[in-house]
Amino acid sequence: MSVDLHRKLFAEWLGTAFLLAVVIGSSIMAERLAGGNVALALLANALATGGGLVALILAFGDISGAHFNPAVSLVAALGQELPGKVAVLYVAVQVFGAFCGVAAAHGMFSEPLFFASQHVRTGPAQWWSEFVATFGLIAVILGCSRKRADAVPFAVAAYIVAAYWFTSSTSFANPAVTLARAATDTFAGIRPIDAPGFIVAQLAGAIAAAIVFAWLRKEKSSAT
Repeated sequence: MSVDLHRKLFAEWLGTAFLLAVVIGSSIMAERLAGGNVALALLANALATGGGLVALILAFGDISGAHFNPAVSLVAALGQELPGKVAVLYVAVQVFGAFCGVAAAHGMFSEPLFFASQHVRTGPAQWWSEFVATFGLIAVILGCSRKRADAVPFAVAAYIVAAYWFTSSTSFANPAVTLARAATDTFAGIRPIDAPGFIVAQLAGAIAAAIVFAWLRKEKSSAT
């Protein structure tokens, strides 16, 4: 394994860990300060996540691509922008980093490092929400990355903040995030038994977006 790949994998691990620290930490802080106002807590959680995403993608983007998401790495592999073996390694460190981020957030708020969530998130409406949320996320990335790469951090963050509110699932849109959020019984959690349904929907949404954008780009190339 090359030194360059080691650096990329470390960046994916660290970036994903910080992403989860932001998501979980802000959810704990928001829930504690909102006084039972769920809408206010969700708004605070969404804004913190969006701000964190901008900063993290800007910080790590030129090192690893700042995927922080197995769905993004899968699409990159399908588009032959990332070798399959490297994509597998990306996914492994993203999942590990996600759990590290949960532990880091819990430690900052004197919570147990890991504890299974009791937050029910299941059913066709939420699975469909995760399909839509992930489709949209991949669409934003693919739509901006070729000719407006500098806009990607801001576009992704803006989309995720919006998707917190327009989806009934509050837009996990990330299999690593979903697995890790099953290990936190906080505002941001998801029951472990509910996680597989979310992940299947997320991967389906990512693949669908990859297919649609492959067609759109083909049509654009043919026209020019």
